[in-house]
Amino acid sequence: MAALTKEETEALIQEVLEVYPEQARKDRAKHLAVNDQSLEKSNKCITSNRKSQPGVMTIRGCAYAGSKGVVWGPIKDMIHISHGPVGCGQYSRAGRRNYYVGTTGVNTFGTMNFTSDFTEKDIVFGGDKKLAKIMTEIEELFPLNKGISIQSECPIGLIGDDIEAVAKKANKEIGKPVVPVRCEGFRGVSQSLGHHIANDAIRDWVLENRDGDDSFATTPYDVAVIGDYNIGGDAWASRTLLEEMGLRVVAQWSGDGTIAEMELTPKVKLNLIHCYRSMNYIARHMEEKYKIPWIEYNFFGPTKIAESLRKIAALFDETIQAGAEKVIAKYQAEYDAVIAKYKPRLQGKRVMLYVGGLRPRHVIGAYEDLGMEVVGTGYEFGHNDDYDRTIKEMGNATLIYDDVTGYEFEEFVKKVQPDLIGSGIKEKYIFQKMGIPFRQMHSWDYSGPYHGYDGFAIFARDMDMTLNNPCWKQVKAPWKTAESSNVAVAASA
Repeated sequence: MAALTKEETEALIQEVLEVYPEQARKDRAKHLAVNDQSLEKSNKCITSNRKSQPGVMTIRGCAYAGSKGVVWGPIKDMIHISHGPVGCGQYSRAGRRNYYVGTTGVNTFGTMNFTSDFTEKDIVFGGDKKLAKIMTEIEELFPLNKGISIQSECPIGLIGDDIEAVAKKANKEIGKPVVPVRCEGFRGVSQSLGHHIANDAIRDWVLENRDGDDSFATTPYDVAVIGDYNIGGDAWASRTLLEEMGLRVVAQWSGDGTIAEMELTPKVKLNLIHCYRSMNYIARHMEEKYKIPWIEYNFFGPTKIAESLRKIAALFDETIQAGAEKVIAKYQAEYDAVIAKYKPRLQGKRVMLYVGGLRPRHVIGAYEDLGMEVVGTGYEFGHNDDYDRTIKEMGNATLIYDDVTGYEFEEFVKKVQPDLIGSGIKEKYIFQKMGIPFRQMHSWDYSGPYHGYDGFAIFARDMDMTLNNPCWKQVKAPWKTAESSNVAVAASA
C-alpha cells in the first residue's frame, strides 16, 4: 500500500473519530495528528499527558508502576517493599527482564517480591507497625542488602500511613538507606508521574549521601548512564561502547544498578540519559545543584549510534574524540554485514509503533538503517517534549497518536496496513490473530539486547524472523473466516 497523503491521513483520523459521542470525539481529536516536520513545537498539533477518556481501553499503567516497575525495581542490591495488597508487587516483578549480575536472594533481589500483603485489617488499623516489622525481618533474613525502598500502593495514600517516619526510624536502626516513595497508583494520569516521584525520592533520600566525601578518586572521563534499564542486556551493550571510546562509566542505573552507584553519580563529569521521559527530572536536578551537564543519546542502529558517540565525544578532549572514531570504525564491517544480509529482505516494509518511554522515536533510525519506514508512532504516557523530539524523526503526513485507544489502533492498522507492528504485550495477540507480524517492543519479545552494534544484529534478525515467517500466510482473522463462510452461504442460497 502506498504512503498516505496528508489529506488521506486527516480523513482517516476523522473516520476513526466518528464512532465516539461528541464530547469524547472532541477530546480524542486532540490526541491524534498528522505529522508536520515544519513545526518546532508539538503542542501546535497534539495534546499529551492528559487523563485518559473514561470508557475507552487505554494501555497505560499507574504511578506505582512507574516508580517500582521502572525506576526503583531494577536497583539490584536494594530490597523494594510493595507496601499494600500483594497483587501490585506480584504483577510488577520480573516482567521487564532487567538483567543483573549477582546471586538472587543473597546480594541481589531484583526478581523477588517483598510485600506487606495488606488485608482488610490493615486498611482499618493502618500498616505502619507491620511495615516496621517487615524491615526488621528483612535485615535478619537478607543481611547483605544495601538498603530498602518503600513503594506505596493505592491504599497507603487513602489511609495515611506515615511511611516517612517509619523510614527514618528504620534508617537509624539498621544503618542503611531506607527510602519512602509516595507512588500510590492513583496519582497523576499515568506511570509518568511515578517516574517523577521516584526521581524526587532519589533526589531527597539518596544523592546527598556522599556530599563532602572525597574518598572516591575521580577522573576527567567519568560519566553516568541514566535511564537504561538493561532490558535483555541493553545497558551492557551500551557500556561496552562507552568504555571502548575511553570513558569511565561510574554509575549505571537503574538496570544492573546499585545504590552506591546512585550515590556516586553527583561526582561524574557528564550524565548520559537514555530514557529521557523517566529520568530527565534527576538529570536537571544534578545540572542545577552539582553543575553536571547532561545529554541524550540513542544507541539503536548504526546511524544513531555514530551520531551519539560523536555528540558525546565532542564534550570531551581529542583523546575521547579519536576513541569514538575508532569504535565506529571497529564495528563498521560488522554492521555493514548485518545490513547487507537483512536489508534486501526488509527493504520497503512499513512499521507502526506504539510503545512507552523512548522507543516510539529512538528505534526509528534502526528500522531506517534496514530500509524500513515507520508510518505511525505514538506514546502511551509521553509529554509534549517527547513529541517535540519525534516530529523531526517521522516523515510528513505520517500518523502520530497519543494514548491511543484499542479501537483507534486497530482501525488505523486496518486502513494503513503496515507490514509490522511494534507495541506491547496487551496488543500483541490482537494483531497476531489479525495475521499481522508483531514484535513486543517493551521487553524485546524475550530477545535482546537491541542497543549497540551487537544489539543491532539481534534487532535485524528478530525483525526478519518475525516479518518473513511463513506462518503469516496460514493465519486468517477469525472474523474474516466467518465473513467468508457467510458470503459462501448467501451465494448458494
